[in-house]
Amino acid sequence: MGFFDKIKKAFMNEKETPPAEIKTEKEVIESIQEEVIPEEQQITAEILEQVQPDSLETTEEPEKAIEPEIDPLITIDPATQAEELVDPEIIEEQKEELVVQEKYEKGLEKTRKTFGERLNELFANFRSVDEDFFEELEETLIGADVGFDTAIKITESLRQEVKLRNVKKPAAVQNTIIEKMVDLYEAEGIEENNALNIQSNGLTVMLFVGVNGVGKTTSIGKLAHEFKRDGKKVLLAAADTFRAGAIDQLVVWGERAGVEVVRGNAGGDPAAVVFDAVERAKVENADILLVDTAGRLQNKVNLMNELEKIKRVIQRELPDAPHEVLLVVDATTGQNAMSQAKQFKETTDVTGLVLTKLDGTAKGGIVLAIRNELHLPVKLVGLGEGIDDLEPFDANDFAIGLFKGLLKIED
Repeated sequence: MGFFDKIKKAFMNEKETPPAEIKTEKEVIESIQEEVIPEEQQITAEILEQVQPDSLETTEEPEKAIEPEIDPLITIDPATQAEELVDPEIIEEQKEELVVQEKYEKGLEKTRKTFGERLNELFANFRSVDEDFFEELEETLIGADVGFDTAIKITESLRQEVKLRNVKKPAAVQNTIIEKMVDLYEAEGIEENNALNIQSNGLTVMLFVGVNGVGKTTSIGKLAHEFKRDGKKVLLAAADTFRAGAIDQLVVWGERAGVEVVRGNAGGDPAAVVFDAVERAKVENADILLVDTAGRLQNKVNLMNELEKIKRVIQRELPDAPHEVLLVVDATTGQNAMSQAKQFKETTDVTGLVLTKLDGTAKGGIVLAIRNELHLPVKLVGLGEGIDDLEPFDANDFAIGLFKGLLKIED
């Protein structure tokens, strides 16, 4: 089942029936008991019926009442059966999945609403699907930050589909627009790997890059909290030694997450801090080392040289590291985030993106542009301000959260 089919199914289920509630373990056990106990009673009744006298006319007293014998093989213990059927881990996983889905839907609410308003305005201004409509649609998509190339592809695909299927009614046209956007989004991500490259054995090193103010240090702190909660030994390296307050900010986040921060002096050599951090991580058998680096685009040459030096220091100790180079971009900046991603992609080997502040923007369509035009996987997304609101990027949850509310019921 493709993304669009899943979105359509989710949309129809929401319209027809309220969302199913996940029962607690106690509630499931009670429901199974209710089903099983009557079954026991039915079995007992059948046995009693079999031992009744053949005729109701006889007046002879039976010598002795026959006690029904129930085969122990068919005796059912409701509590035991319920415990066997209920897996607490499955219930907990279902709860967590629902929480994450709700975060995506809530986090993309502004984007969904704004895009829906743009489409409503578009259909209000046009009574027929003509060439002017397609030109205006193109402008609408560009305004929704899906990217210029993406807008052209979607419009052209829709133009062909409208002719092929003779789509005329607004609801059908809007659903077709959503379908084309979802299809393109899915097609561009077929070989995309959104998972973090965590080493099963040994130390995992991740470099974080990005301009000042995008939420880089905050994202590192939140990710450290997630890893620590999962039982991993985590270290942070404060290698952004040039920005005033960057070291202290990372130390504060380290305290919140309950992890150590390896730091040097302000204005010192970032590579020296990283060297110390790698050495300590090896001695302490750490699982994860998260490195905060300086983010300056004003001088690309110095930035590239600095990052290359840091990589060489890491690779002397760990030849296959760093395992991730994550570019942090602010979703609220829309096309500026795209521009930053392009420039960093030119200067260093970015392996994935961390998209922050997705919940505070109407420009969530930037994910489509990033996937279609940059072909960089989004690894993590910020869906709130809390320490638990940095989530692994899930393409399915994103597509449903962005598009589900935009589908129309066709006549």
